[in-house]
Amino acid sequence: MKEIYRVNTRPAALPENQVTGEKYRITMLTEGLVRLEYSEDGVFEDRATQMAWYRDFPETDYRLIRNPDGIEIHTSRIQLIYNEEKFSKNGLSIQVKGDFSAYHSIWRYGEAVHDLGGTARTLDEADGAVELDHGVISRFGYSVLEDSQSQILLDDGWIEPRKKGVQDIYFFGYGHDYKEALKDFYYLSGKTPMLPRYALGNWWSRFFPYTEESYMELMERFDKERLPFTVAVVDTDWHLVNIDKKYGSGWTGYTWNKEYFPDPARFLGKLHERGMRTALNVHPAEGVKAHEEMYVEMAKAMGVDYTKEDPVNFDVTNPEFIKNYFKYLHYPREKEGVDFWWLDWQQGTSCKVEGLDPLWTLNHFHFLDSAKGGKRPMTFSRYANAGSHRYPVGFSGDTLITWESLDFQPYFTANASNIGYGWWSHDIGGHMMGYKNDEMEARWAQFGVYSPIMRLHSSFSEFNGKEPWRFKKETELAMGDSLRHRHRMIPYLYSMNYRSYKEDLPIIEPMYYEYPEEREAYQVKNQYYFGSELLVAPITTPRIPGLNVAGVKVWLPEGTWYDICTGMIYEGGRSLNMYRDLNSIPVLAKAGGILPFTEEILASEAARNPASLKVYVYAGADGKFTLYEDDNESVAYESGDCVKTLFTYEEGERAVFTIEPAEGNLELIPGEREFTVVAAGFLEEAANLVAVTVDGQFLPGEKLEISYEKEKQAVTVKIPNVGTGQRVQVFLPMEHRAKGNLVEERVFAFLNQAEIEFMQKDAVFQAVKKEPRVCVLLAQLHAMGLEKEFYEALAEILTAAGADKTSA
Repeated sequence: MKEIYRVNTRPAALPENQVTGEKYRITMLTEGLVRLEYSEDGVFEDRATQMAWYRDFPETDYRLIRNPDGIEIHTSRIQLIYNEEKFSKNGLSIQVKGDFSAYHSIWRYGEAVHDLGGTARTLDEADGAVELDHGVISRFGYSVLEDSQSQILLDDGWIEPRKKGVQDIYFFGYGHDYKEALKDFYYLSGKTPMLPRYALGNWWSRFFPYTEESYMELMERFDKERLPFTVAVVDTDWHLVNIDKKYGSGWTGYTWNKEYFPDPARFLGKLHERGMRTALNVHPAEGVKAHEEMYVEMAKAMGVDYTKEDPVNFDVTNPEFIKNYFKYLHYPREKEGVDFWWLDWQQGTSCKVEGLDPLWTLNHFHFLDSAKGGKRPMTFSRYANAGSHRYPVGFSGDTLITWESLDFQPYFTANASNIGYGWWSHDIGGHMMGYKNDEMEARWAQFGVYSPIMRLHSSFSEFNGKEPWRFKKETELAMGDSLRHRHRMIPYLYSMNYRSYKEDLPIIEPMYYEYPEEREAYQVKNQYYFGSELLVAPITTPRIPGLNVAGVKVWLPEGTWYDICTGMIYEGGRSLNMYRDLNSIPVLAKAGGILPFTEEILASEAARNPASLKVYVYAGADGKFTLYEDDNESVAYESGDCVKTLFTYEEGERAVFTIEPAEGNLELIPGEREFTVVAAGFLEEAANLVAVTVDGQFLPGEKLEISYEKEKQAVTVKIPNVGTGQRVQVFLPMEHRAKGNLVEERVFAFLNQAEIEFMQKDAVFQAVKKEPRVCVLLAQLHAMGLEKEFYEALAEILTAAGADKTSA
């Protein structure tokens, strides 16, 4: 195998961590992670497997007790009891120490595991929920991953089946220390690599017979509508599909359809000139047939009689096939300009080798191969069991276009973090069948913005395009805002991309990662953290007729929270129903949160480190954020070639936002930057008292552009270009902090858009204007006999800041 396929693994565990008997070996990898092996011949596996690459954990602190009945092993986290015989329910058990469950914190070999779940191979044809595989965390304190059937990675880069009849099990007993369990899983299996920057922008994809002309016309229309995309995915019809029936189906193909794309290099070059990257879809299962332009070369290389036009069968069990698969089928297309491949494998888990999943083999070798030339590798394919996080990006499959499908995806995406799988890409808007619903499309797009990957996709149907202008105006506007906002967030997203790699924290985290002991954290399944700064609760149900808003239950942990879209301020420590019109979903930043965005959103701008940043700061607590930047393209980040810029916010006598000098390889970023700082949580008077210093020297007021947005109670300060090696500070007065909401204005706006009886509007608004005591006002509104959702929408506004409605 080529050198690029030889993975640098460290699969041997320290001898000091091993307890070995005649037919068993127990390896205490950490105080909570235990490897359990049983082999009748007493020979155990020290090579890397598909899941486990790095077993060289430091020496573990454990205590071994031998007694007539067998052994006991104690650590600070677990107690293991084993009779030293063949693994059995009666002879092997592990109990997690701690008060997690009165009955369920003991695992006995062979028993079903009840964890919080991981993810699934695909959402193909899903219309709502699907069954999930195991993850590594559980409310009961433990989970178990089975590795007995996993293939062995050889030193030369190839793989071989395991010896049959062995047991190889990994027990994760971390209690509710979920992040530590995940971190050690990443150590065992390998880190999640960073994505190239372009992958974090919007992707355009559709199963449709485009031509070069029609595709470029579409791109020009996107430009006209100010709809930015960084990735162009060309589905099946890029290659010959309608082939002679003697060759069978045209579903698999590698030869350009020159009727549609007469000059492929020119077509791909045009996309590159726009700043976009390209991917082609391949369904590789049917091998190479005689109609393909590279058939003769491929057949000769594989020893197939090309004179008889015999097909070259797809065979991932043959290293010679893998070599020629890339050489003849993929490298020529890459030379023309293809940047990465969409591996659309739909043919199950079986091949010539028992236990070898062809999907895993494709993911593994495609990802490694895409790193040639020092390029940052990436592929795009379905999930193939634990360890698949090493091969981003994940393609979740062909879902149905229904509210039920949308409702499942936020939970599905967040839950995948429990098996370390952080880069799912969904068919945003749904793929096929189902029905058209413009409101649903807007909500799906809003969820897509706060998904790991934002990729619009749809089926062949003439009526199923995801171009925003194909929908009602309100949906068109909502989709456009979503697409543009995704690109504004790229500096934040890229920093979270690095955080995922460096700190082993997926970009999306279930709420219970931060609050494992809070019951409410497990009840809001569709709510999640989006990076370090944002809490997101997608709306996945239709609006309420008349009220023109849709609701979602949200749990707010303790503290002050800001909806970054509406500007509403909330006091946490409670659950409530939040209601939103079609313009937004609840996206909240905690007080002290810092969000680095940019207005440089075109594809040509989005793939580079920006020359201007718009930084949002949320008052009420101290905070900090480190902006991460590198070359966006190579693997130099692995050796620390990067730039980091620290942002801090502190409240004392004054509120001070500081941009520290950038540190690292400054050649990677512009020498100067324009900063716009938006400080939310201040009254209008604060705008007149803003001061800015650069390296300790005050900037004259005439050099600053200062404005105020009343609805969001935010002061905006535009600072002219400063050196990225300089220290910038923005000072704001604490005496003009806003601590509540503009309640009457918000109630009026809500009532004004509602399509309900005028007399009811008048009665409600008069009560709101007259009564300052929120608890009394709520009682009055309840006595009016308002519909449940109407009352809750009003209560959200009235109680958001947790004080009298006049406190703003």
